[in-house]
Amino acid sequence: MTAKVPKRIASSIIHSLKGGVVPRIGLPYITVGREAEIDALLHDVEIIAEGGASFRFVVGKYGSGKSFLLQTIRNYVMDRNFVVVDADLSPERRLHGTKGQGLATYKELIRNMSTKTRPDGGALTLILDRWISNVQQEIAAASGLNPQSIDFQTAVKKKIYEVIGTLHEMVHGFDFAKLLTAYYNAYWNGDDVGKAKVIKWFRGEYANKTEAKAELGVNIIITDDDWYEYLKLFAMFLKKAGYSGMLIVIDELVNIYKIPNAITRQYNYEKILTMYNDAMQGKAKYLGILMGGTPQCIEDTRRGVYSYEALRSRLAEGRFGREGLKDLLAPVIQLTPLTSEELLILTEKLTEIHAGLYGYVPTLTQEDRMQFIRIEFSRIGADSHITPREIIRDFIELLDIVYQDPHLQVKTLLQSETFSYAKAQPEEDNTISPEFAEFEI
Repeated sequence: MTAKVPKRIASSIIHSLKGGVVPRIGLPYITVGREAEIDALLHDVEIIAEGGASFRFVVGKYGSGKSFLLQTIRNYVMDRNFVVVDADLSPERRLHGTKGQGLATYKELIRNMSTKTRPDGGALTLILDRWISNVQQEIAAASGLNPQSIDFQTAVKKKIYEVIGTLHEMVHGFDFAKLLTAYYNAYWNGDDVGKAKVIKWFRGEYANKTEAKAELGVNIIITDDDWYEYLKLFAMFLKKAGYSGMLIVIDELVNIYKIPNAITRQYNYEKILTMYNDAMQGKAKYLGILMGGTPQCIEDTRRGVYSYEALRSRLAEGRFGREGLKDLLAPVIQLTPLTSEELLILTEKLTEIHAGLYGYVPTLTQEDRMQFIRIEFSRIGADSHITPREIIRDFIELLDIVYQDPHLQVKTLLQSETFSYAKAQPEEDNTISPEFAEFEI
């Protein structure tokens, strides 16, 4: 039995899945399969927490559960005291651009900065305030000084500067540290306007250096060229501020594949190479990077990631990788389809969540759910084209129909003309994948 799901979370799960998107909350209630992939990625998380870095591609076709896995890992690591920034690429958001596309991705990442206590994004101010508050509590406990005294303020400043000073040796570290100092001073003086200006700078929202100079006294802004360097700085700072590290999640890599200009695509792949090399060579610390894409946008040697030879030579499978035998420690994780047993478990979970949301006793039996899955996989071309997204969407529609018409016989509905498009013809029954042979009704 599925643990009782709060209605707010149940509503998000059901409505998101019916709309074909991954819910941001409640994923543990519906996670099935993917144990090996999750374990492999969580092993990376342990390395990141110890000062290492990791870079992985999660590859699967549309609707295969790629985005679901990325969001699942996102939730896992927030529970382990990580900060997560995530973004979907689009025509306006790329890894490299000359018209603000790279900076747009950075802005989206920072806008979606999330922690366990702020899982829906917008956590930057909370993180900075918590850091300063924790330093103050630490100094108060260790020194016994009056929090209103000059000596206390001096001790806090010294501790703050110790943390900030560790960033100076990194690229742009001096400027990053200067902005952290400005934030602390505004915090101490109760200057909310001053704090907001620093946050605006960290979010990459200053249009030019003149504006930043006038408002903050700094002659530098985050740009298309250097935004990734600031994410590395954030990762190091977050560790010093009491977090385990930072995870960057970037999905919809296919939007780079779709760029018509070959040179522009190559510049974007060059940015991926930089990130990959930083992670593999120890140039980044306390930082994990996950990127999601389709097989075509990775493996196409004309337009995909593999069109950039330096990446192809690093990422392509070795001679021992083959169907059914995957190396989950490799940089590219290929998602295999969910099994019939896993889909059956998933439909059971969804049945219970749906019933809990709308307050009724489920009437679908295991036999009904088995027949539903068998019908879905009897479609022409289902072996190679059907995805969990389609099956889940159809199943929730079935649950909605049965809930709204409780007198409807599920077996009658499944055997009706409504579902005939999905049924195999009698002479085609022997073409069903052996994996689903146990679903014969």
